[in-house]
Amino acid sequence: MNMKRILRHLFLPQWSIGLAFPKRVLLAIERAVAESEQRHDAELRFAVEAGLTFPALWHGQTARQRAVEVFSQLRVWDTGHNSGVLIYVQLVDRKVEILADRGINALVPQAEWDAICRRIEQRYRKGEFEQGTLAAIEEITVRLARHFPPRETNPNELPNRPVVL
Repeated sequence: MNMKRILRHLFLPQWSIGLAFPKRVLLAIERAVAESEQRHDAELRFAVEAGLTFPALWHGQTARQRAVEVFSQLRVWDTGHNSGVLIYVQLVDRKVEILADRGINALVPQAEWDAICRRIEQRYRKGEFEQGTLAAIEEITVRLARHFPPRETNPNELPNRPVVL
């Protein structure tokens, strides 16, 4: 148990998300997700939260473990071709996780998603939240377009709006 981490999570106010991701940035992310989904037959979700709860911290929950929970809660898996992708941001620790559904995981190795995560985290450490996120969405789009080209009928199966947890 890391007491310093626990204190950081418990004392960072929820409104701090608005400093890194103000409404203008969330709208830019929403537009980028919508534009991305025109180029492939997958679905993107973006979720950000300030800190973890005390029970989660007490049990040593990692950003990856939390991302798996969020993937399920947001039903990212609920697409016709198992082609959902979640970008999860845990703001206090500046951790980013990308989770892809099984249809995508069969074609894009987790190492590629992890490399994108590390690049986003580098940008976030510089305070480049909007630029880092939009660059990552573009990187993800390139991979998805390669493996999941758009169909003639390309329904929007999941909301494009970022989720603030």
